[in-house]
Amino acid sequence: MKTTRKGASLAQKNVEKRNWWIVDLDGKVLGRAATKIAMTLRGKTKATYTPNIDMGDFVVVINAAKVKLTGKKLDDKIYNFFSGFVGGMRYVPAREVLARQPEHLISQAVAGMLPKSPLGRRMIKKLKVYPGTEHPHAAQLPKSLNV
Repeated sequence: MKTTRKGASLAQKNVEKRNWWIVDLDGKVLGRAATKIAMTLRGKTKATYTPNIDMGDFVVVINAAKVKLTGKKLDDKIYNFFSGFVGGMRYVPAREVLARQPEHLISQAVAGMLPKSPLGRRMIKKLKVYPGTEHPHAAQLPKSLNV
């Protein structure tokens, strides 16, 4: 295979087709699942991976409300929510976040594993999280991803 000039990336934008994957988190551990999801969103599972180009696939996560946290993380792990006003900081334990909005729990775990740059912000938009088994992405024919 012939490579391109020095300094140029091998992969190009919008050349490769993006796949759709579905992940069922029923009974799965949050951190272990988040690493697999982040690698798929980033494109590291592909042979043509290039760090400076968004090569990743779309990931649909279902049953986010049934994810597990190991140890005492349900009570000890704290999430911060800030309203933007003075005195508007709220500290919420993971147990409450899992009960109220499990999508936030999954998306924050995955976002922490992606680059903190415009590229990472584009990657996280390809993650679709749903608390139950229903999702509107059946038309894309997502394939099952084992985590």
